[in-house]
Amino acid sequence: MSYSAKTIFAFGVYLFLLGVVFLLVPNMLLGLLQMPPTSEVWTRVAGMLLMGIGIYYFVAALSEFRIFIVWTIPLRASVILFFGAFVIAGLAPPVLLLLSAVDIAGALWTWSALRKETPKQ
Repeated sequence: MSYSAKTIFAFGVYLFLLGVVFLLVPNMLLGLLQMPPTSEVWTRVAGMLLMGIGIYYFVAALSEFRIFIVWTIPLRASVILFFGAFVIAGLAPPVLLLLSAVDIAGALWTWSALRKETPKQ
């Protein structure tokens, strides 16, 4: 597995585990994010979706699906824009931005790995 694929696989593990937490104990994570507890199903639906996306990352990494790997970089980096908008609009507390830091760090890690793998011309 290439180094860039390993970065995607690792991010898939993060997404999958985050999904498990949202699916099984959503209010624990909501508490850490300074959000009110809920008994609504949306957190568990989000957990299921995160687990599914994590599995897509696993498959992409194992199959060296390069275009997927490349496109995750701007998409993961854009998370801070969305989370920032949620915070500015008063829909979420600023601590939510900590989750976007994981996305940005992962995107930079993958970008760096791709740069090392791409031959210089």
